[in-house]
Amino acid sequence: MLDKIVIANRGEIALRVQRACRELGIKTVAVHSTADASLKHVLLADETVCIGPPPSKESYLNMPAIISAAEVTDAVAIHPGYGFLSENADFAERVERSGFIFIGPPPDVIRLMGDKISAKDAMKKAGVPCVPGSDGPIPEDEDEILRMARDIGYPVIIKAAGGGGGRGMRVVHSEAALLNAVTLTKGEAGAAFGNPTVYMEKFLEHPRHIEFQVLADGHGNAVHLFDRDCSMQRRHQKVVEEAPAPGISAELRAKMGERCARACLEIGYRSAGTFEFLYENGEFSFIEMNTRVQVEHPVTELITGVDIVKEQLRIAAGERLTFRQDDIRINGHAIEARICAEDPRTFTPSPGKVDVWHAPGGPGIRVDSHLYSGYTVPPYYDSLVAKVIAHGDTRRSANARLHNALTEMVVDGIKTNIRLHLEICQDAAFQAGGTDIHYLENRLRVAAG
Repeated sequence: MLDKIVIANRGEIALRVQRACRELGIKTVAVHSTADASLKHVLLADETVCIGPPPSKESYLNMPAIISAAEVTDAVAIHPGYGFLSENADFAERVERSGFIFIGPPPDVIRLMGDKISAKDAMKKAGVPCVPGSDGPIPEDEDEILRMARDIGYPVIIKAAGGGGGRGMRVVHSEAALLNAVTLTKGEAGAAFGNPTVYMEKFLEHPRHIEFQVLADGHGNAVHLFDRDCSMQRRHQKVVEEAPAPGISAELRAKMGERCARACLEIGYRSAGTFEFLYENGEFSFIEMNTRVQVEHPVTELITGVDIVKEQLRIAAGERLTFRQDDIRINGHAIEARICAEDPRTFTPSPGKVDVWHAPGGPGIRVDSHLYSGYTVPPYYDSLVAKVIAHGDTRRSANARLHNALTEMVVDGIKTNIRLHLEICQDAAFQAGGTDIHYLENRLRVAAG
């Protein structure tokens, strides 16, 4: 097992990784910005290294500083968490060239799946269904672009090959708007991702967002941990996630999961990862792969009993998976609410001091958070401050437990979106299950008048 690792992240995911390390007897080094010296995992770490001032580009995105922290502390590996450098193939490569273990997939696989065009091509070869589209970059010839869109059928969506997180995309409903949309998206993609390449897909109007969690050990073994529904979104950002996805048959779930596990073997994947799909009219269409641990991994852990972060660490140490696909079963249902430091109506960030923090409890409740009374939420980073996850024998039971937990939760001193989550729990369409990715956005628009 790994002796000591650097946790190259912050907040709840850094604390989550640290807890997994403690269970496995691994020492931890917490790297942090000057604004994060009071983070819970920093206070609990075996060693700490300040890697720069508050701006992410000068700290959590500072590759030399993070690698230097591993060198001066004699760590053997680096865990990137999610966000920041977690899907940066250049970082993974620099980590390995410096003689450390990158706790994630090989750099070439990150690079393959990080480019949406090469990722789709790899998935097609692996037999994973994809959204109909341009099958490569959009050409320069305007007549060819127009013909391509007619063949796909409007509406279409223009996407940045190097994009992600809901950025770098534009929906086009008519031929008159197409060429201008392509030009604008190319410009935005070049500025935001350093890669102006864009491609075209059929725009599905009422899809759900369903993803499959996978684990692969690099020794020829890969499994899936079933699916999650992440359709409750705002501005392409997930708000609520659940597992398993409601309304998906056991046969279809097994079929898609097996395809994802097989695709891992074909692309040489190692570590934890997630295949994301749009699901409409009974059909799945691949959109991207996240080559890291996901924010919403706890719902999968609760229904399968598999500790995904510990498995990441074991795989990075060179161990083989100790279970097979037939060993994994679905136990009940789990729902996760992302609690953010923001106004529940305007969604304006709300940094500041947490005067009182009270985490909820009760049967089936898990809270992943770095908050504590007296902690000051800084204004420099993502607003996620906690995840409340409820597990029950049924979806209805999990939702009821989540609602109860949210009514018990206290976060005084800053604004949070707890009220929004309480409303979602009581929303009739959410309770029925199967809402599409536009549902929450439309609901908020109506509520705002």
